[in-house]
Amino acid sequence: MVSKSVRLAITALILVLLPACGSILPWRDEEPANEVNLAFTLENNLLFLTTATINNAPGRIFFGSAYPRTMIDPAFADRVRSSRYALHLNQRDTLPFTPLIIGLGGIGDAALGADVWGSHAVTIDYRSGLLTYQKDGMHPDYMTLFRFENVPRIIAEVNGRQLPVIVDTALPDTIVLPRGDAAAARRKARVAIAGTDFGVIDIAFADVTDARVGNRLLSKFLLSIDYGRRQVGIWRDPRIPM
Repeated sequence: MVSKSVRLAITALILVLLPACGSILPWRDEEPANEVNLAFTLENNLLFLTTATINNAPGRIFFGSAYPRTMIDPAFADRVRSSRYALHLNQRDTLPFTPLIIGLGGIGDAALGADVWGSHAVTIDYRSGLLTYQKDGMHPDYMTLFRFENVPRIIAEVNGRQLPVIVDTALPDTIVLPRGDAAAARRKARVAIAGTDFGVIDIAFADVTDARVGNRLLSKFLLSIDYGRRQVGIWRDPRIPM
């Protein structure tokens, strides 16, 4: 049995080492010349960009990694009043897109999809509250990589079974699985992703066609999505407690 003094020593060592983890993040040693950092906040477990605007108009803009097209709420579209749209990252960088005008049910003014980023990449640092737009693509060092075809996917292990799950940053939940003929419900399951065992957690069975993983689990990782190379990279961030 480990003594109390040993446990305290181990805890102290961890506290010393954790601040240094920021210097070994998979992409921190790369040149940032072709990167743009966007601040975000987690509200209701969704990523709302706080420094970006659409046509220079501020709004509640959240990121939906699995959406193929960006969606704008009609009320916000009426406020912007334009036939052309662009996401303004800063004073120099703008990304044009053609949105779908559709009601978002009060969740936000706009949901950014993959079309905004084109063939480039984004990295989400949940702990720092930064979404980084990477013009030259993601930096995969130290990451577990997954290839995808249409929408970003990774492999999750649920009760010992490996399942492809869509990476959905517009999902505030853990994992949602298709309910099939069963009733919609929440159940307990043992979940692991890329060698990280989350133990027995709460997941949902609902009216979805494909399994999805949301921010309650994604937020434990540094997450990169390279839409051009069709790769997802995840790295368990030791700065974030389980």
